[in-house]
Amino acid sequence: MLEGTTFGRTMELLQRSMGVTTLRYGVIANNIANADVPNFKRSEVNFESFLKRALDQEDRRPVLEMATSDERHIPGYTPTDWRSIQPRRVLDYLSTAKNNGNNVDPEQEFMDALENQLRYTMMTQATAFEFNQVNLVLK
Repeated sequence: MLEGTTFGRTMELLQRSMGVTTLRYGVIANNIANADVPNFKRSEVNFESFLKRALDQEDRRPVLEMATSDERHIPGYTPTDWRSIQPRRVLDYLSTAKNNGNNVDPEQEFMDALENQLRYTMMTQATAFEFNQVNLVLK
């Protein structure tokens, strides 16, 4: 119903982003819970950069586009649909913060949790604003 509208797109982006912040909160909590486990490697969630790249690709087409004469040919340009972007949980194998092989810094994790909470709060406020705009139009 609202799929082709700006409101529908905004709501879907906010919903997906709020889901990612919930996932990120779970990953941060797991990192904090395992801060003293030997050889535990922290995880993080990557989503925003992939989403930005997909959204930026929507309006850009290559200057020179290859023509295909058969559907089995490999196209030179395939835009990424932003709805297909999924959050990725990435393990940090490269760093070590402690002598026991663990790389979790609890202070940094708490700062990440705070930033994540602020991000979620901002998205809930943006959602409320969007619905308030709809209410103003309907009055």
